[in-house]
Amino acid sequence: MEIQRSDGFVVQTGDPSGEADGYVGTPSKSVGAGKHGERLIPLETFLKGDKGPFYETTMEDEGRGGQATVLPFSSYGAMGWARDEYEPNSGSSQFFWLLFDSDLTPAGKNVLDGRYPVFGYVVEGADFLRDTKEGDVIVSAKVTDGIKNLIQPK
Repeated sequence: MEIQRSDGFVVQTGDPSGEADGYVGTPSKSVGAGKHGERLIPLETFLKGDKGPFYETTMEDEGRGGQATVLPFSSYGAMGWARDEYEPNSGSSQFFWLLFDSDLTPAGKNVLDGRYPVFGYVVEGADFLRDTKEGDVIVSAKVTDGIKNLIQPK
């Protein structure tokens, strides 16, 4: 998988070649269909203190801006799901690693928490991200913890 953006703020990949803005698959109840047949995954936000996540809306839209998310963008190498800025249910196959800067993304007061979901953190080789350039290729990745939390759609 080729790196498509590396600008000192994020390293991003997952945008396929062609017209589609993400992975093209068979739509289902839990996965919508984009304008070119790409799957669209709803935004999932889980705030601390809640019993479970809420979907399809940002925490600002819910009137809960500034509350802490369970998985915040508060560390170098946080993995986030990319989407269109103004369409919360437009996530598909693109994701990014945040190259954390405490001045730009202070915990609980940044523009990413509650707008883009975090689904993991780099736990080894985080320094490698700093040197990653557009055109570099990801050969493999491994989930080291938390796979039990993955719930497959029915």
